[in-house]
Amino acid sequence: METPVFEEIDPADDCDCPGCRCRRRVPPYPPAGRPAHAHRALAVTAATAAAFGAGAAWALPAAAHAPDRSGVGAGEEPDTPQGRRAPLHGPGGRPVSVSDPDPLPGITRAEIMERAQTWVDAKVPYSLTEYWSDGYRQDCSGYVSMAWKLPGNEWTGSLPSYADRITKEELQPGDILLFHNPSDPEKGSHVTIFGGWTDGTRTEYTAYEQTPPHTRRQATPYAYWSNSDKYLPYRYKGVSAGTAGAEQIAARPGAGAFPGAAAFGPGADNRHVTRLGRMLVERGGARFYRRGPGPRWTDADRRATRAFQQAQGWRGAEADGLPGPHTWALLAGSAGRDIAPAREPVPPASHGVPGYPGRALFRPGAVNEHVTRLGRKLVAKGYGRYYTSGPGPRWGEADRRAVEAFQRAQGWRGGAADGYPGPETWRRLFL
Repeated sequence: METPVFEEIDPADDCDCPGCRCRRRVPPYPPAGRPAHAHRALAVTAATAAAFGAGAAWALPAAAHAPDRSGVGAGEEPDTPQGRRAPLHGPGGRPVSVSDPDPLPGITRAEIMERAQTWVDAKVPYSLTEYWSDGYRQDCSGYVSMAWKLPGNEWTGSLPSYADRITKEELQPGDILLFHNPSDPEKGSHVTIFGGWTDGTRTEYTAYEQTPPHTRRQATPYAYWSNSDKYLPYRYKGVSAGTAGAEQIAARPGAGAFPGAAAFGPGADNRHVTRLGRMLVERGGARFYRRGPGPRWTDADRRATRAFQQAQGWRGAEADGLPGPHTWALLAGSAGRDIAPAREPVPPASHGVPGYPGRALFRPGAVNEHVTRLGRKLVAKGYGRYYTSGPGPRWGEADRRAVEAFQRAQGWRGGAADGYPGPETWRRLFL
């Protein structure tokens, strides 16, 4: 599986260590801004801290050069050097003194995801020395500290003290996946916020992370692009138990509140039914619709809704095929698990070429192993430039464009090069 494409920015001078490179990528202060004397104030504060010794409750972030990573190929590890533990920073860039903190502040999963989304929306630039207007350091661990509403800026070495180890099966939005390399924290250490599974196989999830050039939210292979076996799942100790706040988990701006149970069911005919159907198609429910979602409630809507509910592990009355607030919240917020693909027989192989599985498996909304297999073969054939995160089991525009490029390379034009694989495209691709 290919690693994501990161933005490359040439350094302005001869020093190319990750620390200096990241500092050059970002403006000297966030848009909310600190005055020009902020750096002088920070320097004075650092000097004062040094005078009091290293035993202070909070250590200021290190400004030394990050260790050289010569010999490491591009994209083999996250280029995310990090600062050490530090207090929050207030107006003017000055550290905010924190007395003995109260017990961990409580927070719901909805609040964690809403806070995480604010940096995604603002595209907060990555930096291991700068602080955003909310007082948190602009690196990966500062991002988690912000989302969890911690009293200070933590780092990958200290975040576990605020959390409990959990299993992969227990992961829910707001938990984290953490890799801390104690022997060399600058090499590979990284942390992401888990935003929900993107498919029923639990091989890919929505990751919220702070990484160059800025905060992002994207589908990511479990547990990460590199050092995957070293990432461990954790849950913040102060998160509310149960499903409190589930109506808002990972909800995108403008997602809107649940329109009410009366909008769905036999006889319903309104725009909310259309929107429900479209969200279900995006989550793997396309096979239930022959003509596509529409405003009139049909049995296709009920069966697709039930399949999505069952994908969450719900049974009985919880999977009755009628959407409630929790079902709506997971769909609108791109959270929860996708509908598992239908198990369809695959034709036998012929002359060493795997049997063509059928056109229905390669269309918008399709999620299945054949899409992944197709994408990997396209990458192997040299058509991987269209993928920035994958290939994976969900059919997307990257798959279509890669197939189209392959078809054009065969000399085909017009409808023969529409980006959707047919039997001949499949045969030539797997020869």
